[in-house]
Amino acid sequence: MEFRGDEGGMDTAELNSTGSNPQELAEAAAAAETECTIPKEELDRLTDDLVSALKTVYDPEIPVDIYELGLIYRVDIDNDRNIEVDMTLTAPGCPVAGEMPGWVENAISTVNGVNNVLVNLVFDPPWDPSRMSEEAQVALNLY
Repeated sequence: MEFRGDEGGMDTAELNSTGSNPQELAEAAAAAETECTIPKEELDRLTDDLVSALKTVYDPEIPVDIYELGLIYRVDIDNDRNIEVDMTLTAPGCPVAGEMPGWVENAISTVNGVNNVLVNLVFDPPWDPSRMSEEAQVALNLY
C-alpha cells in the first residue's frame, strides 16, 4: 500500500486488503511527500469511511466483502475528493461483471464529502486467492 502523487496533481491512496488497514493507509499518507490539500484528520476519516463503504459490497457467490477478497486494487483520492477505483473480479466471466462496478460506485457515493466516483474494472493482474485477507480466508475455511 502506498500514497503517492501523480503528474495530474492527484494523490493516490492504494488500498490493498492483503494485510492493509485504514490506519496504515493514513500513516503512509502522512509520510508521503505530496501536495495533498486535504487535512490529515479529514483524510483519515475519508479513508476509514471508504473502507467501510467498500466492505458493504459482496460478491454474490462468495460470502465475503470485496475489500477482504482483495478485489480492490487501487483507490485514488484527489484534492477535490473525487474518487477513482481500480477493481477486479474473482473471474472474468463473473455473472455480475456488468453490475458490480455500479455497486461499488453507489457504495462510495454514500461517503460524506465524496464528489465524483469512477470505478474501473481491470484484469491485470488477475485475481487469485492469495489476495484475500486472513479474515476472508478464515470466513471461507481456507486458513
